[in-house]
Amino acid sequence: MDVHITSILQLLRDCGLPTDGLVDHLHTALVARDGAAILGCAAVELYADGALLRSVAVAPAARGRGVGGRLTGAAIALARSSGAPAVYLLTTTAEAYFPRFGFERTTRERVPIGVQQSIEFRSACPASAIVMRKTLSDGEERQVRRLRGL
Repeated sequence: MDVHITSILQLLRDCGLPTDGLVDHLHTALVARDGAAILGCAAVELYADGALLRSVAVAPAARGRGVGGRLTGAAIALARSSGAPAVYLLTTTAEAYFPRFGFERTTRERVPIGVQQSIEFRSACPASAIVMRKTLSDGEERQVRRLRGL
């Protein structure tokens, strides 16, 4: 296995995040590095009916420097440029972090079938994980802003 892949998987394990299925989505994984050191990562799983943001992790030494925010923003941009109508995520620890990127809490039942078929939804994350959604289509995003009075 490639040394970078091994480092990414170790970072995820160190942060208590699941690694199941990530290797199948490395082509849409983003990594922040300082030389050879992996500072953080994020991955997007793309499906016909939506995208799944997963594996957002930052090494303890790099926290508080905006690495996670830049990775999350880049992952959202990747999902948008790929045509995904929305991005979903599961979290057990970061429900308060993701609203700054436009994510809102939702239910598993409202997640498209394609995204529900991901390993994260089927087995890697516990049923108690919080489900969040960010709409990416311009029309829907404008509607959400209008409803919020923005």
